[in-house]
Amino acid sequence: MSQTYSDRTASPASTAAAADFPARRALLDVVLDVFTERGYSNASVTEIAARSGTAVGNLLHHYGGKRGLYLALWEEFQEEQERRTAAVVAEARGKGVEDPIALFVAGARAYLEGAWEQRRIGRLLLENDGPTGFDAVRRQWDRCWVRRNAKLLRVDETRRAGRVRVTLLTSVIGGAARELADCADTAEAREIVEEVCGILAHLSEPPG
Repeated sequence: MSQTYSDRTASPASTAAAADFPARRALLDVVLDVFTERGYSNASVTEIAARSGTAVGNLLHHYGGKRGLYLALWEEFQEEQERRTAAVVAEARGKGVEDPIALFVAGARAYLEGAWEQRRIGRLLLENDGPTGFDAVRRQWDRCWVRRNAKLLRVDETRRAGRVRVTLLTSVIGGAARELADCADTAEAREIVEEVCGILAHLSEPPG
């Protein structure tokens, strides 16, 4: 379940990642507020700059514009999910868990819990109102995600059957994360997480 971005294409937002973290976090909170309130198409860098107390030129320099700010939100969310899942898997291994399915489900649970906690970003992504080319960025990340899950499950993804199985499992997690974005409350979210983890445990068993 743990993923890395070692093979992703860098975006303008990546160059801003080294900026002061508290300032970046505060800026991205404003970006999320504006995109949530206005939608991506109707949001403006000018409003983001005004509400964050940042010069427009500074935003353009570091992020390249509205698209870069959107991608920065996406990257921040995915990187936090990576840290969360990697920590949970590492903790399980430290306790002696070696079963790949148990490790995979533990990571999936952490990812889904993170999706619930960060549901505002999930709702924004569900709007299908992102920048041009974002679908390609998401597909690239999904391919990386499948590869990492295959490694965790010890599945040979060079074989079609193995690749299809891991792709299916990864799709289940992604679909559940989208459902969590629309949950009414924590109780409903927990019910979904438990249901999905049970499904993943069942589907992860190798055939035969």
